[in-house]
Amino acid sequence: MKGPTAKVLRLLAPLLLVAWTVPSFALDYPTRPIRFIISFAAGGPNDTVGRILAQYLSEQLGQPVVVEDHVGAGGNIGMADVLAAAPDGYTIGFAAPNNAINQTLYAAIPFDFVHDSTPIAGTMKLANVMDVNLNFPAKTLSEFIAMAKAEPGKINYASGGVGTSPHMTGELLAFMTGIKITHVPYRGTGPAMTDLLGGQVPVLFDNLPGSIQQIKSGRIRALGVTTRERVDSLPDVPTIAETVPGYEVFVWYGISGPKGMPDEIVAKLNAAVKAVLAKPELKARFHDLGGEPMPLSPAEFGKLVADETAKWAKVVKAAGLRVE
Repeated sequence: MKGPTAKVLRLLAPLLLVAWTVPSFALDYPTRPIRFIISFAAGGPNDTVGRILAQYLSEQLGQPVVVEDHVGAGGNIGMADVLAAAPDGYTIGFAAPNNAINQTLYAAIPFDFVHDSTPIAGTMKLANVMDVNLNFPAKTLSEFIAMAKAEPGKINYASGGVGTSPHMTGELLAFMTGIKITHVPYRGTGPAMTDLLGGQVPVLFDNLPGSIQQIKSGRIRALGVTTRERVDSLPDVPTIAETVPGYEVFVWYGISGPKGMPDEIVAKLNAAVKAVLAKPELKARFHDLGGEPMPLSPAEFGKLVADETAKWAKVVKAAGLRVE
């Protein structure tokens, strides 16, 4: 073929190749294992929920979804590793409120989570919970507040790390009640729970999945959950708002990836997440952990992250918190 028609076809050939290969690539994905980076220690709520999701996603996608715990700096180390990976869908990360909180809390964070990540899907929503060791004198939140006011700064409370939503749960309680309590950050709530059970720390603020079995077994005592309504799986545990009107913390989990992931890969991952969240057996497992599925589109999850980043910025600034 010669003439203008042949010239046009030669110019269009690269574009036609892209139009043909991108859907094909998306159709084939995944062809090898996917790394699923979780930013907190094994045994904590993020790790617990992440491993459940990985199991179901492996079955749905037909490739292993391999959990890696990259721990430290309130979750910043793990997310930094996610965002530095190639945007090919083979490295994804477990996203949680700490990623929104840390943007204001840390003076030198190496990324802007809202702008440097690709939102993939929402997965779960749940409450935080305030736990105490069984030997702790306060049996109710009112008694705890009275103790804290009588001994400012002397009561220690643990969390899974600086900037995590459990940390901010404690800070919000202190801010709204005028008490002074001392934060003891751990490298994940798994180690913090061990010390709570052993009496090395008297109080723990935790995501509910990390504590619910210990609460149900009677090994620790829950003083309150952070949501507006009581949790169905722990109907006898009051909300913190029943003692501190207006108090509420909503916890969310999701999946994010590096910036620049192809839309087709994001759509396939989102569809896989929604498919597993619809499974009755997964819903039951989430309910046992005190949570419920939160299927969101990439756009909806991205908006949630942006809104949460703005919300927690106000709390961090009001409390005067800063991590250098």
